[in-house]
Amino acid sequence: MNRTVKTGVILGLLVVAWTFIMGVTGWYKDPALLNLFWLVILIQIAVMIWGLKGTSVGATYGSQVKSGTMMSVIGGVIIFCGSLLFTSIAFPHYFEELRSVGEELLKSQGKTESEVKALLDAQAPMQTSFWQALFGFIGTLVTGVIVSLIAAAFLKGKPTAETQA
Repeated sequence: MNRTVKTGVILGLLVVAWTFIMGVTGWYKDPALLNLFWLVILIQIAVMIWGLKGTSVGATYGSQVKSGTMMSVIGGVIIFCGSLLFTSIAFPHYFEELRSVGEELLKSQGKTESEVKALLDAQAPMQTSFWQALFGFIGTLVTGVIVSLIAAAFLKGKPTAETQA
């Protein structure tokens, strides 16, 4: 398995594992701990830098951006499937539980019952297994492209005597 594919698989599996840790521990139900989910961004950055370091020998800026983007696409597909598994099978009441947490949080902020209902109802159409999985894929892809564009500037291969001639 080449480094790009390997990195994409590792990225996807680590993010899905973190998602399941959030689920098994119930942290997604706690307004204070819910934000720990965003560690997936740091996971992605670290994994991609590791992966791009491994593809940098003789690589150009463009090839590094391409490798990083492919890592994110592969990881994103795994994350999409893992998200569907998480919200559809492992935690089928996930969205109801999130709505309950959101309701508590909004009430603690002093929102009225009608304001809370309006805000939660506005979010409801996007709180489905498919949409959440799709947003996970898109977020992974966008983050990956940005990380690739930045990291590739530092992790491209050094010119050799042949390329300088």
